Amino acid sequence: MLSRAANNLIWIERYMERGNGMLSLLKVNFSANQDSPELFSWSPIIKNYNASENEFYTEDAIECIEYLIFNADNPNSILNLVTKARENARSVQEHLSRELWLCINNYYLYLTQKDLIKKLRTEDPVVFLDDLKKFHLMYIGTMDITQERGPSYYFMNVGRFLERLIQISEFTAMKLIEVSKTTDSLEQSFYWKNLLLSVGGYQLYLKTYKSSFQEDNVIHMLFQDQLFPRSMYYCVNKLNRHVKQLIDIQELEKNNTEFLLGKLESTIKYATIESINQQGLNQFVLGIKQDIKNISFSINTVYFSHSN
Repeated sequence: MLSRAANNLIWIERYMERGNGMLSLLKVNFSANQDSPELFSWSPIIKNYNASENEFYTEDAIECIEYLIFNADNPNSILNLVTKARENARSVQEHLSRELWLCINNYYLYLTQKDLIKKLRTEDPVVFLDDLKKFHLMYIGTMDITQERGPSYYFMNVGRFLERLIQISEFTAMKLIEVSKTTDSLEQSFYWKNLLLSVGGYQLYLKTYKSSFQEDNVIHMLFQDQLFPRSMYYCVNKLNRHVKQLIDIQELEKNNTEFLLGKLESTIKYATIESINQQGLNQFVLGIKQDIKNISFSINTVYFSHSN
């Protein structure tokens, strides 16, 4: 497979996964902000997803959602992410199932409707965000049941799980900043609950721990749970598997990526709460973020990267 095609396939998934994560974060923060605006502001989310050169700040929920979904100057707006995913998909249509291409194209056509911004401003924002989330769920399901298992599928999953790792580390880092600002255990539990909701782990946490939202339990689930599809360990394991599959079918040359993935997997798998607390949770997360950055760079050295 040509390197350009492989790169486009990776970035289709990265753009779609990033958009899905952003929508989850917006929906959860909107609900939390309505109840406790003093605890759940919009500035951390804007800072995380504003990739434009222009400074933007607001504590108005609708203005923030509109900016992060529709702003043409922000490369990380949902509109731009889907547009870039569609452009990449168009250039590699021969590697995609027809149904998957239609999913991306239909999403783009929906986002570019002239009255969509008006709909956001006049209707329930949660319903609006749920409508956008459905396109991502449709996309994920369509890929699973229509995309043939082969190089294209493996490259796309490399993009998906790499981006998911980045999202989890960034969401956790954002919450750690907020948790550090208060010594109130109740407020801290609100932040941990918000984090679990943002990554779709709230129900599983309650089933598993049947307790209040304690830091040690939340970190164990987000980083080490082997069955939770948005845990660090699960994503690294999947990423490692797809990289090895590409190497086995000679679509990817052996390079430093395997070593870096193994190193990160070991770091996460064998970390104990005691060792994490000893170095500090914030330092532990920063170290993992650096490892993920190194893995991303290693993959990009093989398949030419373009701006994310």
